Amino acid sequence: MKITAIIERNDNGFYAITSPDVVCGCHFGGYGYSVAEAKNDFMDGIAESLETAKELGKDVNVSPQDLEIEYQYDLPSFFNFFDWINVSAFAKLAGINESKMRAYKAGVCVASEKTMNKIVSTVKTMGEAMTSASL
Repeated sequence: MKITAIIERNDNGFYAITSPDVVCGCHFGGYGYSVAEAKNDFMDGIAESLETAKELGKDVNVSPQDLEIEYQYDLPSFFNFFDWINVSAFAKLAGINESKMRAYKAGVCVASEKTMNKIVSTVKTMGEAMTSASL
């Protein structure tokens, strides 16, 4: 079963994960000071919610391991989780001004649709290059 998890950084630098999906009557969320911490909290929340639903007599026919989670990031969350990406090199690859890219990463300003398309395209290009590499 596939669920969507939306990751966003708030104004206090705290990361929140929400999901519009309902599984066995359960709603899921997670929080943390980093995306990794929020993801761990999200997964713990899924396990606890499904266990509680079982204890309340609901028909729970899935386990946390059965769920395929599709994470959707805002830009600050993306660069927090993939902190090994050099933002300046990424900006050059994407054809985006480096200082603007750092501002997007910091959440200081919001990228236009055209710029977001460049960013998404660059992420996909990087993923394809890494997938086709061998060592």
